[in-house]
Amino acid sequence: MTEKKLSKIAIHTITNRPWTTEQCIDEYSKAGIGGITFWRYSFEDRDPKKVGDQARESGLNVVSVARGGFFAAESKEDRKKAIDDNKRAIDETHSVGAPSLVLVCGSNKHQSLNTSRNQIQDGIAECLDHAKDAGVILAIEPLHPMYASERSAVNSMAQANAICENLENHPNVGIALDVYHTWWDDRLKEEIARSFNNGNLSSYHICDWLSPMEDMLNDRGLMGEGSIDVDQISEWVIESGFTGFHEVEIFSERWWKTDQHDYLKKIISYFDKN
Repeated sequence: MTEKKLSKIAIHTITNRPWTTEQCIDEYSKAGIGGITFWRYSFEDRDPKKVGDQARESGLNVVSVARGGFFAAESKEDRKKAIDDNKRAIDETHSVGAPSLVLVCGSNKHQSLNTSRNQIQDGIAECLDHAKDAGVILAIEPLHPMYASERSAVNSMAQANAICENLENHPNVGIALDVYHTWWDDRLKEEIARSFNNGNLSSYHICDWLSPMEDMLNDRGLMGEGSIDVDQISEWVIESGFTGFHEVEIFSERWWKTDQHDYLKKIISYFDKN
């Protein structure tokens, strides 16, 4: 593998959840990985600025922070709490020196999807001035429809694109495309192009879909061991004009139980073949 190819790969800290923040930084750097996305738990008992400085001193680009969102709620009090938490997340993203904050937008099973989607759009709009001041992009991540009742009412690239357009393609709103959530969509190629042409395609996440699935949240696959044609989707992303990082984000109890050094080698081996 060429050093140039690995330089455009980033890994989310949750992919190697058994490792500490410092271990992730050290191991990704030694492996020649180009970037890192921090999950917010990575900042527990740590100064985000110092974490970001450590990553950059190790040769890693700080690509993004996960996650904010969860705007949808029945009560005004809970929606206000969500806004406050998102503003804290924006501050953490600014402190660590990442350009974007990934949003898992939320949903509420006791109200309609349209109500949740309106609350999501309103919540993002309420955070925009804070994001602008911090220089942070709020990257909407559409989630697979199986999560529509509780984790996100934004379930397709078309819906994410519509929110961005309703917000007048504000420069501090973007989209985080994840193959796990969108691979089923027969209009995915067109919606990727729409997102990029609007200036909204800010992040690209990869993993694979296992069938049968043992857990709907924590049983993702390593690229190449499941049903997703990751290569095809990556080709569409590149054809759109996107030049950012390809971010490995794998939630997997199975892989977390293995030796993380061997696991990282297997992740890298996928890119050796592609």
